[in-house]
Amino acid sequence: MSPKARKQDIVTRDYTIQLSKRIHKMQFKRRAPRAIKEIRSFAQKAMQTEDVRVDSALNKYVWKCGVKNVPTRVRVRLSRKRNEDEDAKNPLYTWAQLLEVDSFKGLQTETVIDTA
Repeated sequence: MSPKARKQDIVTRDYTIQLSKRIHKMQFKRRAPRAIKEIRSFAQKAMQTEDVRVDSALNKYVWKCGVKNVPTRVRVRLSRKRNEDEDAKNPLYTWAQLLEVDSFKGLQTETVIDTA
């Protein structure tokens, strides 16, 4: 694997996901579970990985107002990481974490440079 390809396989980006348009016209009892599924599908498309793991804080944020009152938007940090398990099906996975923000105004997708 070339150094450039190795550098690109581990990346962290911050996204704003508009959940309201993804769960529009959804039954009330299916809104929060569908929101979690939509976060997973967004992460799969953005990071090109099949394995997406949702942080418990993000799950609690989506479910905090119940099954039918899902937040309109959510700011997430998607981190593509290398799978430590040797017999894993996929070599990479995506870790979705919650980012608390005061306002969603003017936020764009940002690549986080990891110094560690």
